Amino acid sequence: MSEAGGGPLAGVRVIDLTSAVLGPVATQILGDMGAEVVKVEPPQGDTMRQVGPTRGSDMAVMFLNINRNKRSVVLDLKREQARRALLRLIDGADVLVHNMRVGAAERLGLSYAALAPRNPRLIHASATGFRKDGRHRDRPAFDDVIQGMSGLAALNAMRDGGEPRYVPSAIADKFCGHVLASAVAMALYRRERTGRGQEVHVPMLETMISFNLAEHLWGGVLDDPSLGLGYGRMFTPYRRPFPTSDGHLCLMANSDDQWQRLLAALGRPDLAEDPRFARLAQRAVNIGALYAIVEEVMRTRSTAEWQARLDAADVPNGPVHSLADLLEDDYLAETGFFRRVEHPSEGRMLVTAVPVDFSESPGAVRLLPPRLGEHTEKVLREAGLSEAEICDLIGRETTGSQ
Repeated sequence: MSEAGGGPLAGVRVIDLTSAVLGPVATQILGDMGAEVVKVEPPQGDTMRQVGPTRGSDMAVMFLNINRNKRSVVLDLKREQARRALLRLIDGADVLVHNMRVGAAERLGLSYAALAPRNPRLIHASATGFRKDGRHRDRPAFDDVIQGMSGLAALNAMRDGGEPRYVPSAIADKFCGHVLASAVAMALYRRERTGRGQEVHVPMLETMISFNLAEHLWGGVLDDPSLGLGYGRMFTPYRRPFPTSDGHLCLMANSDDQWQRLLAALGRPDLAEDPRFARLAQRAVNIGALYAIVEEVMRTRSTAEWQARLDAADVPNGPVHSLADLLEDDYLAETGFFRRVEHPSEGRMLVTAVPVDFSESPGAVRLLPPRLGEHTEKVLREAGLSEAEICDLIGRETTGSQ
C-alpha cells in the first residue's frame, strides 16, 4: 500500500452517496486516481458490507473489494441535522456521486437544481437505470434487469438457441461504473476551462445498449435490419476456447496476414488460397466452417505445443485460466498485480493493483476499505461542524468514530 497521493485527481474532493456495485466501482476508480473520497453511509452501512465471507462485522468481501481509497462517514439522512451536515460536506466538495433514484434525490434536496446555487463548481454525477427525461426515470433497476432489457441476455440465446441467460458477472454495474468515473473526469476537465460545474447522468439501459450494439447493430447501421442484426462471428458455436489434446487454448486471427500465419502454423497453408477464407469479407461469411477446421486440427497437439507454434508465428493466443489460476499466474506475479496487505481490523488481505499507468501521476492504493463510520468525527470537524453538532449526530448514530 502506498501513502503517496499524487494521482491525476489529487486534490479533488468527492462526496460518495453510492451503494451496491455500480457507484462504489466508480468512486473507487476516482479514489485510485488520487481523489479524496468521503463515503457517506446510513447507520446500517452499504448493503455490500453484508455480502460474502467476512472476518468482522460489516466488512464482507464484496465491500472490501470495491471500497478502498475511501473514508467512511455515517449520517442518517432521515434526520434534518444529518441532511444539514451533508450539505456542509457538499459545499466544500468538487464532486457528488450518487446512484439513488431521481425522485429520491429530489426529496432529499440533493438534485443538481437544489445544489448548484450553493456550489456552482460542483460536478453532480449520478447513475440510474434509465434516462431522467423518460417515463422510466424512477423505475428500479439492477444489473440482471439491465442485462435483460439491453439485449445482452438474449445474445447468449442467439449463440445456441437456448434460453436467455445472464453473463456470470455484474457486467452492467461494473461497465456503467467505469463510464460514470470517466464522465466525472471529463466534467472536471471542462470545469478547469470554464470554472463551472455541471450535472452528469449515466443511464444504465442506454449505456449498455450502446455497448452491446457496437458490433451487433450490423445491418441496422444502414437502417436496413433485413441485412441482419448481430455480428455472425460471435454466434458460431466454434467461437470458444479450442480443445487441444490435453486442455484448451484461446486464439484469434483477424487480418489476412494473421490468418495466413495461423493456417501455416496449423499445417494447412492451402486454406489461405481457398476462396471461402482468402479475404476478410469472405471469412466473415464462412467463419463457422473455418473455425470448425481449426478446432479439428487443434485437437491433435498439446496446449504447450500449440502455444510454442503460435508464438513463433506471432498469432495472438493464450491459455484458459480459472479464477484460482489467476492467483498463481507467473505473469501477474511478475507485474505485481496482486498485493498482500494487512488491514488494521480485518487482517491479511489481497488487493489488486491500479491497472492504468500514468507516467507522471500514477494512481495508488492509499487507504484500505474503511470500517463503518470510521472517519465520521474527523471529516465533520474538517467541514467546520462544532463539537456539539458532531456529538448530536454521532451520539445516536455511531460509536467509536475517529
